[in-house]
Amino acid sequence: MVRSETTGAIELGEVGRIVHVMTRRKFLGTTIAGSATVLAGTVFQKLALAVTTSATQSTFELGGDLSVNRLGFGAMRLTGQGIWGWPPDRENAKKVLRRALDLGVNLIDTADAYGPETDELLIAEALYPYPKGLVIATKGGLTRPGSGQWVPNGRPEYLSQCVDKSLKRLKLERIDVYQLHTVDRKVPIEESVGALKAARDAGKIRHVGLSNVTTQEIDRAKKVLPIVSIQNRYNLTDRESEDVLRYCEKEKMGFLPWAPVGGSGRSSLTKGGNPLEAEAKRHNVSAVQLALAWLLQKSPVMLPIPGTSSLAHLEENMAAAKLQLTPDDWKRIELTKS
Repeated sequence: MVRSETTGAIELGEVGRIVHVMTRRKFLGTTIAGSATVLAGTVFQKLALAVTTSATQSTFELGGDLSVNRLGFGAMRLTGQGIWGWPPDRENAKKVLRRALDLGVNLIDTADAYGPETDELLIAEALYPYPKGLVIATKGGLTRPGSGQWVPNGRPEYLSQCVDKSLKRLKLERIDVYQLHTVDRKVPIEESVGALKAARDAGKIRHVGLSNVTTQEIDRAKKVLPIVSIQNRYNLTDRESEDVLRYCEKEKMGFLPWAPVGGSGRSSLTKGGNPLEAEAKRHNVSAVQLALAWLLQKSPVMLPIPGTSSLAHLEENMAAAKLQLTPDDWKRIELTKS
């Protein structure tokens, strides 16, 4: 059984990307006066019942000094088909990035392998000069010899070059969070993160994270330098990294679940006939919104980074942060996981 992380407050109105925590009285008064609802039908009722005067944890401190809203944005889908090349509609991609910030996103995840390179260039093209408080987390350590090909390269000299090139593409003097994209089985992880430590010591990186790792690999990396975040595949129907999530909870490290709604394959919760479909209809929300709400309430260190190239889907994803699940909701959702 998974415990409910539900608390009793709701955050509304990200004015200037500052989340406002509202009391039950203020929330109900404002809503009634404005004749507006946060979400349709029974979702509004659930939200109103869930609100109390206590604050829910809507932000997370990455590395102890980077405050990020827990629902971020993954920029990978803003590239061309197969995560290769420029997007077919470059202006739309930039609109999606700008709208994400309008909706309260201040954590954007990317990588030099997305495109390759085009994703980082697009972020700078759309958002530079960056607003204060925006955290861009990028990654290095995967090469792209061709479309559909992902080849690890964790050699220290290669990673050092990756950091410098990402800095240039993103127009940054220092990268807030730089993640080792994957472990290269030909290179000890200590050597790979050693290169990132050198870049951090040189002022090029603020914090270091890891991706696609085991708890044992995290332990080995932490002997070289502090690790602030882990990015592994995790969603309602794929919990292979449950032990890594628990490790992050214990160590107060951020956990960025990639493929938070199942990716684009047959297990995707975006497709019809998915296991959450019936429960989502009961709530008058989409299966994607329910899956993201489940992640946010699963753990206080969870930092979902759903990605999309659609403005409409972006709006839908971000609305999930407003949905609170009751203990009964949890039980029904847990029964759908298989």
